[in-house]
Amino acid sequence: MTFDEIKQLLEVVREHELAEFELEREGFKIRVRKQPAGPPAVALAAPVTIHSPAPTAVPGAAPAAAGASADADEDGSVELAVVKSPIVGTFYRSPEPGAALFVDVGQPVRKNQVLCIIEAMKLMNEITSEYEGELVKVYVENGQPVQYGERLFAIKAK
Repeated sequence: MTFDEIKQLLEVVREHELAEFELEREGFKIRVRKQPAGPPAVALAAPVTIHSPAPTAVPGAAPAAAGASADADEDGSVELAVVKSPIVGTFYRSPEPGAALFVDVGQPVRKNQVLCIIEAMKLMNEITSEYEGELVKVYVENGQPVQYGERLFAIKAK
């Protein structure tokens, strides 16, 4: 589905004042749900692995990206890279119930290492790290829903 087709769908949703619209074809699924006080929310699903956005260099700061930001810990002396959710869904810290966590606080994190899974419309999307360092904080509880852009992890980047 092209960007123009998605724009047309959004216009149809607005024009007909639809609260929710879902379309599935050839392995592609799109759901548009109108929020009470704002523009329609769009959730896309395809059988692919979703990665956090790539980091960009910022002089004098920890790595940051469009989907991540720098945070200072409690004493304000350490810059942290924050991994944010690239999609809406349900957050899981392990591959299945009862299995070991992908990563826990205090453990080293490698670039492209799986940090968690976010389930969106019955698809399990692996969220990987764009940073190397140490995991210092987990912002979301296992099994909780997450929104696009919500903070998931803080990593003390190397």
